[in-house]
Amino acid sequence: MTGETAVCGICPRHCHLQVGQTGKCRARRNRDGVVVSDNYGVVTSLALDPIEKKPLYHFHPGSRILSAGSFGCNMRCPFCQNSQISMAGRASFQPATERQPEQLVEAALAERTRGNIGLAYTYNEPLVGYEFVLDCAKLASAAGLQNVLVTNGYICRAPLLTLLPYIHAMNIDLKGFRASYYTSLGGDLATVKETIELAASLCHVEVTTLIVPGENDSEAEITELARWLAGVNPDIPYHVSRFFPRWQMADRAPTPVGKVYALADTARQFLHYVYEGNC
Repeated sequence: MTGETAVCGICPRHCHLQVGQTGKCRARRNRDGVVVSDNYGVVTSLALDPIEKKPLYHFHPGSRILSAGSFGCNMRCPFCQNSQISMAGRASFQPATERQPEQLVEAALAERTRGNIGLAYTYNEPLVGYEFVLDCAKLASAAGLQNVLVTNGYICRAPLLTLLPYIHAMNIDLKGFRASYYTSLGGDLATVKETIELAASLCHVEVTTLIVPGENDSEAEITELARWLAGVNPDIPYHVSRFFPRWQMADRAPTPVGKVYALADTARQFLHYVYEGNC
């Protein structure tokens, strides 16, 4: 490929892309010398979900939220629960259902009669479609809707700070507490910790860890994680979630239920609100 090389500034990968080339996330492209969202407006999943499904237990409990997903992700977790969209590129969704931000906000407003409080950006990693999320969030906030972000937290500080004034709640995956584990998943622990710290100072935050047997399920690791999270704020709700075989880990056994409950008890030594999930 020829043309002007551009650097993506959304996540710490900082992909250097030639014109027409997409990044590691498969959702951002160099278009005429500028890196933009290649999944802008492409909606692969749309559902009215209970807010608890995000999971958010301390944010408008009992309500529903219109949840939208697209495609792409800037990490590559072998246990991904939504690999059919997160590990795909635009070619997998041709022709695709496209909605402009105004249309998505209108759809959210229309669902108010069924208990909808706003929009959740979820299913794949929403921040690889940063421009669409930002445009939708601005419009939704102006319309009196709540904006919820379900994310891996692997985003640079500057774009995050631009987005956060329009986000009311976040569930952030904290996939483990070892830098080497994050490297194996294509992410960075320090970046995710900074995201949690920044977000917790500006909006409602809950944190989730998917417990994968043999990977991040030691008592020592969860102790260190929970102690750190309590240092940010011991009132942050923490979800300890059970793994089920998916994608490249389809041959693994599910996390033993007893292990999930034991690690949740470990986290309760430091955090006030801990919940077991997928049990």
